[in-house]
Amino acid sequence: MFILIFWIIVFIISLIALVKSADWLITSAEKIGLALGLSPFIVGVTIVGVGTSFPELITSFVAMLKGITDVVVANVIGSNIANILLIVGVSAVIGRRLIVTKSLIDLDLPLLSIGTVLLLGVVWDKQITFGESVLMLITYGVYLLYTVLHKDTEDTDEISEVLPSRQERRKHIVVRKKEKFTRPKLVIKDFIFLIVGILGLIFGAKYLIDALVALSIILNIAAGVIAITAVAVGTSLPELLVSAKAAFQKKSEIALGNIFGSNIFNALVVIGLPGLFKTLVVDTQTFVVGVPTMALATLLFVISGISRRIHVWEGAFYLSVYILFIAKLFNWF
Repeated sequence: MFILIFWIIVFIISLIALVKSADWLITSAEKIGLALGLSPFIVGVTIVGVGTSFPELITSFVAMLKGITDVVVANVIGSNIANILLIVGVSAVIGRRLIVTKSLIDLDLPLLSIGTVLLLGVVWDKQITFGESVLMLITYGVYLLYTVLHKDTEDTDEISEVLPSRQERRKHIVVRKKEKFTRPKLVIKDFIFLIVGILGLIFGAKYLIDALVALSIILNIAAGVIAITAVAVGTSLPELLVSAKAAFQKKSEIALGNIFGSNIFNALVVIGLPGLFKTLVVDTQTFVVGVPTMALATLLFVISGISRRIHVWEGAFYLSVYILFIAKLFNWF
């Protein structure tokens, strides 16, 4: 009993360290990037967008190095399911109604669908090989390039859509110009947080995987099942808090925007990078329960997105499907 409690505490502390370290790393790297002259949009797409998935990425690498490759796929599929069913579900219930913007439908929704279909295709034989990993990373590169080019052409339209009055538009453009040319001043604390963030991610991921393996042996539960539930939900908590707060403040684009980027990055990079070094396997529970649930969740999300509204009843339905998913994983009924 003592050993079980010990490893549960290690698991929780490691998860907190992992998430908090990612936060420190993103904040310091964002400031350093802006200080070096990178545009706010590039910093947002690369450092901030990628940074929210750092816990999943580092955890997957550590699991791969320790030879527990089924955790990699389980973690990604679990995170993507939690992002849609849990986070969007909670956000829709809190906000009563989420508005899906035109830019999300035009750009992110098709790319999320492509990324998910590609992931479903590569896990079909219950393993992910080197060639499939290369294909996924190339696809993400195309996505990143298209996002940057699309943003450049859409900037003017977005300003006129969001800010109706000419005075407000001019004020917004001035603010944008100030943001573009005003570089933040770096202090020693920024570099300390960067280093602490990196170290915290590495050690947090290491002890998280150690605890996961120990708990799976003690509780006689597959490591993939713990990864697809506890690890996935834990690493998605920052997105949950951000999206829930944004939904409460009626900022639907913020509530939904980080879900799209996180899911695409998870599907293509968090699996693609570890897959370059070792063939990844998909455990039975993840394949039988997780993969179909992820496909269903993405389909529901796409349908809701096309309708331009995610109502409170849809959010409640998302949450009920997530509860059913957890129940099926643990054979509760």
